[in-house]
Amino acid sequence: MPVPAASYVLGSAIIVVAIFLRHSLFSEDCGYKVGNQYKICKSTVDSFRTQGLAIINDVISEEDLLEIEAIYDRYMAEGSKEKQGRDFCDMSKPYDTPREEYSVINAMLPRRYYPELQGNAYERVASTIAQQLFPGAEMVLDYDQLLDKNPGAADAQFAWHQDMAYWPSPAMTPDTRTVTFSLALDSTTKENGCIRYVAGTGVEKVLRHHKPLGKTKADAHAIALTLRDDEEVSYAQVKRGSVSVHDEYVVHGSGGNTSKGKRRTYVIAFRVKDTVDRERAAGFTHSHNDEVNWDVFNNWDKIQDQ
Repeated sequence: MPVPAASYVLGSAIIVVAIFLRHSLFSEDCGYKVGNQYKICKSTVDSFRTQGLAIINDVISEEDLLEIEAIYDRYMAEGSKEKQGRDFCDMSKPYDTPREEYSVINAMLPRRYYPELQGNAYERVASTIAQQLFPGAEMVLDYDQLLDKNPGAADAQFAWHQDMAYWPSPAMTPDTRTVTFSLALDSTTKENGCIRYVAGTGVEKVLRHHKPLGKTKADAHAIALTLRDDEEVSYAQVKRGSVSVHDEYVVHGSGGNTSKGKRRTYVIAFRVKDTVDRERAAGFTHSHNDEVNWDVFNNWDKIQDQ
């Protein structure tokens, strides 16, 4: 005997309700994006606070990625020392290194030079995540950065460091709360030089001693610290369209790119508005063209080992 159509409808409705209840009872209602809002999980917040770094998957859709990627690639192709000064360089090498000898392109403040980047899908979604990581705080975009590690560039490394070593000290900016996003345009792996970090090193908010990689800031903008013998290294391998988020004190860096492909990363950082206001009042914008930089705030090139 044929089953009435109403029975099929009722049966389908029961299945839908069962799936919904199973999701509600056994899954966190998190880890997804609706429009420009991404709802992060409690486990993400816990990892960020205790480990100093967390990975958030599928933050940017492929459609939005393709749009961002087109601007990224155009910017990196057209960028030069003549146009952006020291904001377009290989950060680990002297500023006068020829473009053809770059191992990793480090492009600071691209939204300043390419206004079409401003307000893109990545910035909008990241803003909502920053607010969830620091509820009640007014988090604003402090700076952006594009990184491109060339294929087979084993020396395309970022030395071990803490971000605070590059920035004004807590004496000038008492509220140091920061979240730095690294969006993977290419999936990151150990082979192509993903972020590596020492989990938990930022919890005590203690700044370690750093040394310049060059004799002066003109030789190389980068500074570095030395890991302790007992510290264990973790790797943040992030798939395309996903991000890692890290704090201002976690010890981190990245290895070279020994793969056959590029490793393109798009960085944006959010800090408390009062902190950003204090930075700007001091003449600090995160530009390598600024007169005010780490050699003014921290004098790493003059301080002896501690």
